Amino acid sequence: MKHFINLKDIPAKDLRKILIDAKKRKGLRKNLNTLEVDKGSPLKGKLLIQMFEKSSLRTRLSFYLAIKQLGGGTLTLRSNELHLGTGGETLEDTAKVLSTYGDGFMLRTDSDKKIDEFKKYLSIPIINGLSPSSHATQVLSDIFTVEEIKNKPISKMTITWIGDSNNVLNSLIAAAVKFNFKLNIGCPKNYYPKKFVMGWAKKNSKKIFIYNNVKKAANNADVIFSDKVISLNDKVNKKKKLNHFKNFRINKKLMSFAKRDAIFLHCLPRGSEVDENVFSSKQSKVWQQALNRVHVQKSILLYCFEKLR
Repeated sequence: MKHFINLKDIPAKDLRKILIDAKKRKGLRKNLNTLEVDKGSPLKGKLLIQMFEKSSLRTRLSFYLAIKQLGGGTLTLRSNELHLGTGGETLEDTAKVLSTYGDGFMLRTDSDKKIDEFKKYLSIPIINGLSPSSHATQVLSDIFTVEEIKNKPISKMTITWIGDSNNVLNSLIAAAVKFNFKLNIGCPKNYYPKKFVMGWAKKNSKKIFIYNNVKKAANNADVIFSDKVISLNDKVNKKKKLNHFKNFRINKKLMSFAKRDAIFLHCLPRGSEVDENVFSSKQSKVWQQALNRVHVQKSILLYCFEKLR
């Protein structure tokens, strides 16, 4: 049994095995319909229980299709439908019930502490579908997309993040360490990554740089990443924050600082941080990025169930 919570805690060789498996499985599905099962039905009879404390579209759909295509099934729960919390049932008891009924548990939550507590009491694998400090499944899928499009290892590329220091960036920083790529971060000074994130990163990589200047951040980049400036449930003065990021908008001028064949990626949903003429341009690969989550989630599930060859 293996958990999938934070990229920094997973060996680099295991992350690479997941990507290799995802590439192989995607190639084998060219002539299969959406709900047709992969050859061998590697997770036949397995049940993935998903629980969402936050809204979800891509994570929900991709894990649903991932387990289905591997021959298993899924059950989706909403936290407000359970006895956990409002009904007085403890997290420990909830975890033990989940372990009794299911084979794996995917949680999308507002609490990193809750992920750790479930891990403590579960006897089945837990997958972090998003937490305040991590979006590991998203970023590993994004690495897959970058290498698929560029047809070379990400270690030979310069990746640029323009935007807020959020859970996606935290996981991208961890990925930069694990996959040994150069990462430029462009954001206002008051929004630099947290010290606990950068402290670990600086001990393990000399290729991560932070700029309060979009031209420097985007210079010679192979990929421009972004995310919403105002995150879901962001408890800030939204007007003030948007004003702080007004010079960090993804537009044609910013893209011109990157390489001519640079691509644009966004984990979605989008906000005002990107111009339509970039989002809908040939450089934008956001739909391919979104679909690839299915393929990578499948290999993450196989990793957690220790079925990865």
